[in-house]
Amino acid sequence: MQTSELDAIIAEHSGRKGALLPMLHAVQQAYGCIDAKAEKAIAEALNLSRAEVHGVVSFYHDFTEAPDPRPVVELCRAEACKARGVEALVAAAEAAAGERVNLKEVYCLGLCSMGPSARVHGKLYAGLDEAELVKLVTTA
Repeated sequence: MQTSELDAIIAEHSGRKGALLPMLHAVQQAYGCIDAKAEKAIAEALNLSRAEVHGVVSFYHDFTEAPDPRPVVELCRAEACKARGVEALVAAAEAAAGERVNLKEVYCLGLCSMGPSARVHGKLYAGLDEAELVKLVTTA
């Protein structure tokens, strides 16, 4: 983690109310993780203990302590997507993902009326059937 980039992220968010979560999201996006060094720097900037910052990092599934080099496919498993059949697609998606793809369950991508939905590389896909989802996973 480059200190100058981390310092810039911290400086960008330090003056705002409720800066911790936006700061953590920015660090996660920039580095692919929030390591101990980042936790310590964020804690110092926000006058928090490292334990407080680590508690937030370890609580939310969006934050990781080490980078994962695998591509990520986020599959919505919220109630609306369940009602539209996502559970019937999970086994095929898991089989297609194997160990090569990080198939991550998320709860609501905001496409409730068009589910089942997924997000790959920031792009949203809706109205997925098994073949479409398997294709997304295998090409991720």
